[in-house]
Amino acid sequence: MIRCIAKPLSLFLIFSFLLFDFTAITAKAGIIGTEAVINTLQGEKSRSRITAFLDRQEVREAFRQKGIDPAQAKNRVASLTDQEISQICTTLDQLPAGGDGIGTVVGAVVLVFIILLLTDILGFTNVFPFVNRTK
Repeated sequence: MIRCIAKPLSLFLIFSFLLFDFTAITAKAGIIGTEAVINTLQGEKSRSRITAFLDRQEVREAFRQKGIDPAQAKNRVASLTDQEISQICTTLDQLPAGGDGIGTVVGAVVLVFIILLLTDILGFTNVFPFVNRTK
């Protein structure tokens, strides 16, 4: 009686073992490089620096004078890549210290204006009515 049960049971077990995937899923751990950590921290620091700059009252007033919504400009800056943020911070670092800040504000406004204008020309946004798009 055991032989009658053992043969079908063994065939079932062999078939079921062949269907299962017994490959071990291993976790791959590696050492995170120092450069990767530094780049991540610098990117976060740069973003917070530019966000703090955009939160200043005189910057928001300069945006309003140019007809740009400060909240929209802040959202646009938040969507910039790390490389673009790094370029903006590098430009800010190269500006002379001890000034009254008007040049910095004007530079930031011009930079955001150019970014908004380019996205408007490319058709991603509709911010400026004077941009003619041909469709």
